[in-house]
Amino acid sequence: MSMLIDQLKQVLRRLGRAPMFTAITLITLAIGVGANTVIFSVVEGVLLKPLPYPHAEQLIGVWHTAPGINIKELNMAPSIYFIDREQNNTFQDIGVYDGDSFSVTGSGEPEHVRGLDVTDGTLPLLGVQPALGRLFNRKDDTPGAPATVLLSYAYWQQKFGGASSVIGTSITIDGKVRQIIGVLPRGFHFLDYEDAALVTPFQWDRSKIKLGNFSQRAIARLKPGVTMQQASADMARLLPITFRSFAAPDGFSPALFEKAHISPNLRPLKQDVIGDVGKILWVLMGSIALVLLVACANVANLLLVRVEGRRQELAIRSALGAPWGRTAAELLFESLILGVAGAAIGLAMAYGALQALVAAAPTGLPRIHEIGIDIPVLLFTLGLALFTSVLIGAIPIFKYAGVKATSGLREGGRALSQSRERLNARKALVVVQVALALVLLICSGLMIRTFRALMHVDIGFTAPEALETFRFYIPETQIPDAQAERVVHMQQDILNKIAAIPGVSSVSFGSAIPLDGYDSNDILYAQDHVLGENELPPIRRFKFVSPGFLSTLGTRLVAGRDISWEDTYQRLPVAMISENFAREYWHTPDNALGKKIRVANTDDWREIIGVAQDIHDDGVDQPPASIVYWPVWRNNFEGQKTDVHRGTAFLIRSPRAGSQAFMKEVQEQVWQVNPNVPLANPTTVGELYTKSMARTSFTLVLLCIAGAMALLLGIVGIYGVISYTVSQRTREIGIRMALGAQRGELTSLFVRQGLWLTAIGAACGLVVAFVTMRLMSSILFNVSPVDPLTYISITLGVAATAWIACYLPSRRAATVNPVTALRSE
Repeated sequence: MSMLIDQLKQVLRRLGRAPMFTAITLITLAIGVGANTVIFSVVEGVLLKPLPYPHAEQLIGVWHTAPGINIKELNMAPSIYFIDREQNNTFQDIGVYDGDSFSVTGSGEPEHVRGLDVTDGTLPLLGVQPALGRLFNRKDDTPGAPATVLLSYAYWQQKFGGASSVIGTSITIDGKVRQIIGVLPRGFHFLDYEDAALVTPFQWDRSKIKLGNFSQRAIARLKPGVTMQQASADMARLLPITFRSFAAPDGFSPALFEKAHISPNLRPLKQDVIGDVGKILWVLMGSIALVLLVACANVANLLLVRVEGRRQELAIRSALGAPWGRTAAELLFESLILGVAGAAIGLAMAYGALQALVAAAPTGLPRIHEIGIDIPVLLFTLGLALFTSVLIGAIPIFKYAGVKATSGLREGGRALSQSRERLNARKALVVVQVALALVLLICSGLMIRTFRALMHVDIGFTAPEALETFRFYIPETQIPDAQAERVVHMQQDILNKIAAIPGVSSVSFGSAIPLDGYDSNDILYAQDHVLGENELPPIRRFKFVSPGFLSTLGTRLVAGRDISWEDTYQRLPVAMISENFAREYWHTPDNALGKKIRVANTDDWREIIGVAQDIHDDGVDQPPASIVYWPVWRNNFEGQKTDVHRGTAFLIRSPRAGSQAFMKEVQEQVWQVNPNVPLANPTTVGELYTKSMARTSFTLVLLCIAGAMALLLGIVGIYGVISYTVSQRTREIGIRMALGAQRGELTSLFVRQGLWLTAIGAACGLVVAFVTMRLMSSILFNVSPVDPLTYISITLGVAATAWIACYLPSRRAATVNPVTALRSE
């Protein structure tokens, strides 16, 4: 132990005598290790860590697929849920859930909060234990039972001050009084949903359930020993029973569901939570790992220079009988101290970066609350410390630990220049740095090209930053279904009030706006398109809109006219469609005008009166949806005699959009019409657009940072090699100048050497990039993974930067005084 302590003191003294070397080495390693720790923390928290529920490996997501109507992922339907729960042989239980939002009234200003609808078995499936009270039971989830609600821990603290007396009291939600029966535990997060303040039971009436309505999601817990394949076979067995046990919706045939060829599509619940983010995270992990390799190559270069300065000392030790192993151990110990110290600093930097990441909560990154520094991350960082220590110390050890006494003493004299062999190792490291930097920069370049391609997509509407939006729901407790016309009048009154606000140029409302995630989809028949015996019409997206919705949005009418208020109040059978739908069925927008469409066979045929520009409703990286626009009030629609849309998104075009003062004015105007309903989800369409690009932006920023770091380290490596070469060849330069060599020739000599190293590194990097960039194809948009423009421009950029890094130290060769150089040698 005393020998180890002595060695540690010697290493620290040596490092202390070279503060610049020590600082640069530690910072370089800290950046490389810290960046890798951050990305691994995200990968571990999102991809590798089990879900935070008991026996999470038994939890599955219950989905379906319907190849007959080209739907790969079909949600759960109430009819299937009832049969699955009652007759399955493979589940411990199954639960259904759906996101919601509620208006809380009765105490002060109306309040909008996030909510969650569940069946009684959903929360117990996740092993939830209430902090106070109880969870839902079968009776709570039965129609006609007293209305109940669960509070989140945070909402309980905020609204009720954490009082235990809240159990048994009532709260008014969407105009309905509900009894509070429990409080969810502190820190509970339901899958990857935004934390809900209130949870309510579905209370489905089994006797009124019909086939269809695939609008909810479901989870189940497998029985011990049951495999996913066995459960899938069990669910497939139950589907025909479901189709026989429930009637088809009014206006639809039971054969419709048979033709859809619905089948189970089960998968681990973790897959539902994390989605497809894994492919991006692994690309980032690989990219940051390359940065660490570049950093290690840079530090190894520094260590080579440092050990070269000790060459005589090592030669004397060897002459006095010091074994190779002891010298190697001392060199490795020094690199270990540097590696561990750099990793410790990097860990501290990673902790701060992770805190900032969690606080920022970038859109599209799931399980954000589970990302942090834990035991696996600490072990990973320790492994990186050992790996980097060995990597940066290996080359100096193999090159100098066994140096021969005669060689070391002779080369230590003034008379001889540095041997070629000693420089070759440093050149090789520079080649590696350039190659890895080029790979990372090409990766960044492809993402930049992807981002530019996305920015140039015609999204289908204009100036999203000038569009303010909020959601508004008129509950049945305020206006019953029998007075549906009052709902439309209230919505129009609100529209007129908002239109009077200074600066507002246009107002409208609809069931959903682009990019907000609210969508309704169903099959749609066209009168002039005859289907085969087993053929079903395609799925279309439905939007229910007021007059002027498209003009407020800035979406062009390609043909025909808009829906009018007369169409709405007289409930005339009209509709508009998107341009891609028109071209798919009738080849041109004009040909679609006058054609008739409907959903159910008992519906009225509705005339197409307008064709609208295509809209990228799901994001610019997704194809535009095939959309049908219906009036907000309709007769004989989807089997219903009359149907009105109560939940709407208002759309306001104004240069004041996005300001709190403007939104306050809007709220005042809305509450003049209905003071009992809060404004939900106020935002701008521009913010929704930015969120839709968040994942690409996040990936782009990290890859660009990684590429810039790698390029900087690579350029530093080139600069160091050329600078060191010039200093070691001072005598040769003096002789050349004495014999008449021109200064420009000497500068070119060293620039060519650096560019030659750059060319070798670039060639290797291009080969690696050509092979590996294909792995990125899934996250690129309208850009080839071997895009020649990116490859050429990045390569030329690296070459130009390398030329500068070579030229600056090469100029020193031209300033050498030959007399001084020869005398110093």
